[in-house]
Amino acid sequence: MKISTSKVELQNALQKLSKATPTRSTLPILNYVLFTVDKKETVLRSTDLEITIVTKLATTIETTGQVAIPLHTLLEITSALEEDRITISANDQYKIKLVSEKGVYDLMGKPPEEFPALPEIDNRKAIGLSLEDMKEVIETTSFAVSRDELKPALTGVFFRFDSDQLTAVATDGHRLVRYELKDFKATDFIGDVIVPRKFLSLFNTFTTGNENVELWLGENHLTAAVGNNTIFTRIIDERFPDYESVIPTDNDKTLSVDRDALLGAVKRVSIFSNKATHQIALALEEKKIQITTEDPEKASSAKEDLPGSSFEGEALTIGYNASYLKDILTHLNNTKIIMKLKTPISATLFYPETPKKDRNVTMLLMPIRLND
Repeated sequence: MKISTSKVELQNALQKLSKATPTRSTLPILNYVLFTVDKKETVLRSTDLEITIVTKLATTIETTGQVAIPLHTLLEITSALEEDRITISANDQYKIKLVSEKGVYDLMGKPPEEFPALPEIDNRKAIGLSLEDMKEVIETTSFAVSRDELKPALTGVFFRFDSDQLTAVATDGHRLVRYELKDFKATDFIGDVIVPRKFLSLFNTFTTGNENVELWLGENHLTAAVGNNTIFTRIIDERFPDYESVIPTDNDKTLSVDRDALLGAVKRVSIFSNKATHQIALALEEKKIQITTEDPEKASSAKEDLPGSSFEGEALTIGYNASYLKDILTHLNNTKIIMKLKTPISATLFYPETPKKDRNVTMLLMPIRLND
């Protein structure tokens, strides 16, 4: 195999591919990138066995072949070189030679047979979700995905594809987001799937412009084609919890509040909260909304009144983890929000006061018990 390419093209490709290499692995080959060169094109591939990234590299091809090259070493030397062309060649013993205007660099590759095969994508079906809608779903829901690997069903976003509606749900047990796309029309796929958090994060980094994007679902994998890149991910083969049963329908107290004003107050007051619990309290009365916190360990406290808010219902004081509350408020993209409450130990619901057309967003946050 022998090719030449520009430093910038190779560096950009390797940076993308590095996102699918594991930080720790018992399989050394997963730290390599597979080069496949035929008469027409050069294709690079990396994988951590959960995510696989395939990208096409613009090259001048002298001889064809396949070889696995240490990805991070190749990325380091490529990044350190100045703007010029790089020639990469491999002999029958998989010895790699990199040649640039600055010098010659040798390293050992591995046989292509050692590299994991591409995922099986038989019977895949188009899911008919636009780039704009997919990005909005990800940005709205993924912050609430659990990082607890002992609860694998919660480590991704749950998608329910109906013939005339898409529902996406994420929860970590403390907070929950439900995003409903009412004007969605299914194409080939109808059903449920849990998509891992890592894929959703990657998808947003790969789609920075107006790339043409296609999405398919197979038996075990979701595939995204983004420009010259293809991303494969295993779907999470677990049962998602019954999220509808935890969304209360009888919350009878309503707080209407300016999102930025509440978010700003929560940020300021929470600076003085206990660093372990991040506990703050909202004292809600008809004519007075107050946010408070106290940390006896450091003898610190804070309180702010929130003018211009409207509360309907019996007076209520409720506690929240300030970090979780900030996340909810940050991802509710609306000037005014509605909070629906019931008791100090009942889940609170959050809605945008004026939702986008055909888009319904519901966020839920569990309170924490306040110290006496």
